[in-house]
Amino acid sequence: MSFPDLRAFIAALERTGELKRIAAEVDPVLEIAEVTDRVSKQGGPALLFEHPAGYAGRPLLINQFGSRRRMAMALGVDHADEVAARIRALLEMQPPEGLMGKLKMLPVLAEVGAFFPRTVKSGACQEVVLREGFSVLDFPILQCWPEDGGRYITLPLVFTKHPTTGRRNAGMYRLQVFDGQTLGMHWQIHKEGADHLRGHLRAQAPLAAAEITRRAHGLPEVQAPLLAEAEPSGQRMQVAVAIGTDPATTFAAILPAPPALDEMMLAGFLRQKPVELVKCQTVDLEVPADAEIVLEGYVDLNERRLEGPFGDHTGFYSLADQYPVLHLTCITHRRNPIYATTIVGKPPMEDGWMGEAVGRIFLPLMQMQFPEIVDVNLPIEGVFHNLMIVALRKSYPGHARKIMNGIWGLGQAMFTKCIVVVDEDVDVHNIADVVLKVLNHIDPERDIQFTLGPVDALDHASRLPNFGSKMGIDATRKWPSEGFQRPWPNEILMDAATKAKVDALWPKLGL
Repeated sequence: MSFPDLRAFIAALERTGELKRIAAEVDPVLEIAEVTDRVSKQGGPALLFEHPAGYAGRPLLINQFGSRRRMAMALGVDHADEVAARIRALLEMQPPEGLMGKLKMLPVLAEVGAFFPRTVKSGACQEVVLREGFSVLDFPILQCWPEDGGRYITLPLVFTKHPTTGRRNAGMYRLQVFDGQTLGMHWQIHKEGADHLRGHLRAQAPLAAAEITRRAHGLPEVQAPLLAEAEPSGQRMQVAVAIGTDPATTFAAILPAPPALDEMMLAGFLRQKPVELVKCQTVDLEVPADAEIVLEGYVDLNERRLEGPFGDHTGFYSLADQYPVLHLTCITHRRNPIYATTIVGKPPMEDGWMGEAVGRIFLPLMQMQFPEIVDVNLPIEGVFHNLMIVALRKSYPGHARKIMNGIWGLGQAMFTKCIVVVDEDVDVHNIADVVLKVLNHIDPERDIQFTLGPVDALDHASRLPNFGSKMGIDATRKWPSEGFQRPWPNEILMDAATKAKVDALWPKLGL
C-alpha cells in the first residue's frame, strides 16, 4: 500500500511497532542527533520526538527509513526488489500483437497513466500561510554534530525549474540555516539543481560556458577573464522547499534519475498513484499538496556565502565552501506541522538503508544498459559512492574492464571511487566471500586499473575538489586469452552426496 501523506505513514509505523514516541524534552541542538545515532546503530525504530526542547507543539520525526523493513514499507512493498521487478517489466514490455494482446496491455497502460502528477487548487500544506514575520527557526531544525557550521535542514525536497526547458527538478540538497529567512543552498556542481542555476545564468548573460560554471559555483576568477560583460545584479532563481512529504515522494528526490525524468512522476510510479501538487504562494512553482511545511523563496544568481562544515555520510566533516544563498519570501505549513529530518554520519545510519534501496531499484536500468551484469552491491561501509561490487557474466577477454568503464560513464555512477568485478557465481552481498575471492584472484599489478575523472564533491581525499582518480579491480578468473597460462584452481567445496549424509546424521551428533 502507498501512503497519502507523512501522517498516514507514521500511523502505519506505529501499528507495526516500528515507531517510538519520545515524550521527554530533547534538545534539537546535538541531543536529538546523539539519541538517533545510538538508535540507528542498534537497528532501532523510527523516532517521533513529541516535545523537542523549546518547540512545544512542533513534533519531529527521524529515522523513518532506518531499516530494510521500514524502507520497504515506505515504498508500499515487502522488499525493494518488488519495485525493481515492476521497472524490469516495463523495460521488457513489447508492442502488443492482435486485439487480445492490446486488451492485455490496458492494465499496464493504466498504471503508466497513474505516474503523472496532477495539480489541485488547494492543499493541506497551505493551511497556514506566513508572508511576513516568519522564521524558519520556528521549527526544531537540528544541529547534528559539534563542528557543524550551524543548524541544517537535512531531508528537504528542493524544487526548481529550468529557465529554457521548463523542466522541473526535485532534489534533496541540505540547507544551512544562517538566520530565520536566509539559508545556504548546498548545490554540488554535478547536481541537477546546480545545472538549473547555470541555465538561469546563461539566460541572463551570454557568457562563455566556463565563466558561467565559475560564477555558478563561486570559483576563483581566472587570470584573463573570458568575457568582459558587466556582472549581472539582482537576478533571481525561484526555489520552493517541501519538508515532510509522503515517504515515497521523499525517497524519489534522492533517486539518481535521468534529468529528463520528472521526480514527481517517479514518485507516482513508486506510490502507484499520482502525486497531487499545489501552486506556491509567492513563486511560480508547484509542491506536494500534503507536505507538512513549505519554504518559498529565491536564490540571487551572483550571491555566495560560506556554507559548512557539515558532518556527512562519509563519517567525516565535509569542508566549508562557497554556495548559493536562499532568501525566503513565504512559509506555509499544515496546522500542527510535523518536522521530518534525518542525520548522517558514520554508517550504519538511516541513509544506508535508503542507499541500499536505490541500488536494488536501479539494478534493472543498469542491466538494460549492461545485460551481462548479474547483480550489484553498494556496501553500506562504502557510503554509496566509494565501493561498488559487480557480479559479471564474463564472455570475452577484458570484459570486466569494459564494465568498469561503462559504469563510470553511467550518470551518478561516475562518482564510484572503486569498482570490484567478480564472476557471476560470487554472491556480491556476502562480503566475507567477496573479500576471500577478490584477494585470492587478483595479481595487483595486472588486475588493478586507474582512471581520472569527476569525483563526488564530498571526497575529501581527491587531489582537487570534484576531480580525482578512481580504481577498478578485475577479480574475475583469468583466461588464457587474457594472457594467463597457468591452471586456475577449483574452489574447495564438499560434494552434495556427503553433505546430504551428514545432514541426516547431524541430529545424532549432539552438536
